Amino acid sequence: MQASDRFNINSQLEHLQTKYVGTGHADLSRFEWAVNIQRDSYASYIGHYPMLSYFAIAENESIGRERYNFMQKMLLPCGLPPEREDE
Repeated sequence: MQASDRFNINSQLEHLQTKYVGTGHADLSRFEWAVNIQRDSYASYIGHYPMLSYFAIAENESIGRERYNFMQKMLLPCGLPPEREDE
C-alpha cells in the first residue's frame, strides 16, 4: 500500500463521516455513539412494516401505537446526556 492509497482511503472516510452522521468520528463520545445506534434502530423499525408488525404483535399493541412509541423513544433514546467535565 502506497502513501497515496492511504491518503485516498482517509479522504473517502472523512467524506463519509461528514455526509452521514452515524459513521462517527474521532471525537465522538460513547453516549453520542449509543444515541446514533438507538435512533438508527428505531428508524429502521418504523421504516420496515414487517418489523413494526412483529413488535406490535409481540407487545399486543396496534401498529400505530408502536410507531408512536418508537418515535417518542427517538427523542431521548439513551436518557439524558451525562454531565461534561470541562477542564
